[in-house]
Amino acid sequence: MPARKLYFESIRVGDELPALAKAPVDRVQLSRYAGASGDYNPVHVDELYAKSVGMPSVYAPGMLVMGMLGQLISDWARGGQLRRYNVRFIKMVWPGDTVVCKGRVSDRHGSGGRYFVEIDLWAENQKGELVMKGGSQIQLFFSLEDENRQRSGQSPIVVEVPRESLVVPAPASASSEAASSAPTAPEEEDEGTDEPRNGASSKKTAPREKPAAKTASLPAAKKAKK
Repeated sequence: MPARKLYFESIRVGDELPALAKAPVDRVQLSRYAGASGDYNPVHVDELYAKSVGMPSVYAPGMLVMGMLGQLISDWARGGQLRRYNVRFIKMVWPGDTVVCKGRVSDRHGSGGRYFVEIDLWAENQKGELVMKGGSQIQLFFSLEDENRQRSGQSPIVVEVPRESLVVPAPASASSEAASSAPTAPEEEDEGTDEPRNGASSKKTAPREKPAAKTASLPAAKKAKK
């Protein structure tokens, strides 16, 4: 039976990837990972050394957890091509911790016969604490028909798909609110200019008694003097 494949037409923004729960991390796994990766940093495999530098025990390399998140993507996006993958390490993973990898479709768009989805990724421990977060971009065939056409040397199916995203742009009302709040600035400046007027009368200096000082021209005049 052929492996299941994922196509762009079946994906919607907000779709969640099936969570991937890994077995609890143990010291044998850390040793095997060190051998496979060539990273023999003693803080990951030597208990005595880890404690000598202030750690309660050895801990998992961040790249091991990154690999777990990578497995989540590869298991889900069968038939797709990974175009970008990045992560940020948040919290250490210790022996005995269970890592659960999760993801959500945050963006989709297509143009010129090329179709992409953006995935928000994160990993949690058994306490629900965030240990890693990141994102990836996957390129997919639009449909099975599109895949068959391209594999046979024909042109791809072209469907212009406008960008759909979970990120909501700032509402237009926000700009109007910002504009409405602008007139309040002269009132604050007027209050501030009352003090220079009082001070100016006591010092008997003319420059600060100019009527134009009620606007933003007053700070500009001060900078010019400096």
